[in-house]
Amino acid sequence: MPNILLVEDDPSIRAALGLALEDEGYVVLQAPNGRVGLSMVNSEQPDLVLLDLRLPDISGFEVCREIRQKSTVPIIMVTAQTDTHDLVAGLEAGADDYVTKPVNIKELAARIRAALRRLVRESSGPSPDVTHFGNVELHRERALVLKAGVEVALTKTELRLLIEFADHPNVVLSRDQLLERVWGYDYLGDSRLVDAHVRRLRVKIEDQPDEPKLILTVRGIGYRLMPVAQ
Repeated sequence: MPNILLVEDDPSIRAALGLALEDEGYVVLQAPNGRVGLSMVNSEQPDLVLLDLRLPDISGFEVCREIRQKSTVPIIMVTAQTDTHDLVAGLEAGADDYVTKPVNIKELAARIRAALRRLVRESSGPSPDVTHFGNVELHRERALVLKAGVEVALTKTELRLLIEFADHPNVVLSRDQLLERVWGYDYLGDSRLVDAHVRRLRVKIEDQPDEPKLILTVRGIGYRLMPVAQ
């Protein structure tokens, strides 16, 4: 039975979400602030972290960044519905997905199931192929990415996104296609989720992220991977 770490400072919200997730069949671990949450990530090794961005001691952004320094556990952040800045900043800090307040339990449960399904697929083992594009090497079997021979640290979502691009070189992939193939759903997503992760990926593998040569934007549609830098 998967363990979910819920990091939320509001006792009433924490209790309500905890009960709802237990009804969905999960073991729910609860942390009232960011520092306790970081400690429990280390001690409890949860299968997924549900992280409120507005915490009283340290921000959810900092919690997310610290988790990402040592773990690839899926992180779903909770943010205000209209706060685009929080959404983008949270994704850039390393979150895999998000839900907005007030939290819709059915939507949250669907996102959690999608994230956990991705873990199951990854545990079955990736293709042994090695793909080269420009000065970047993707070693699927080892879940390793090298740029000019130096290892690049990617989150699991960033790695899945890069593999999806590498599987379809020179093919335009729409944001909807990427949401379905990388995140595992075709109706719950937001194009900002894709854009933020592409931006993070570019920062890590492009020589000049603001003038990308590998992952190109196809305006109004999505993105395309050029197998060789131009």
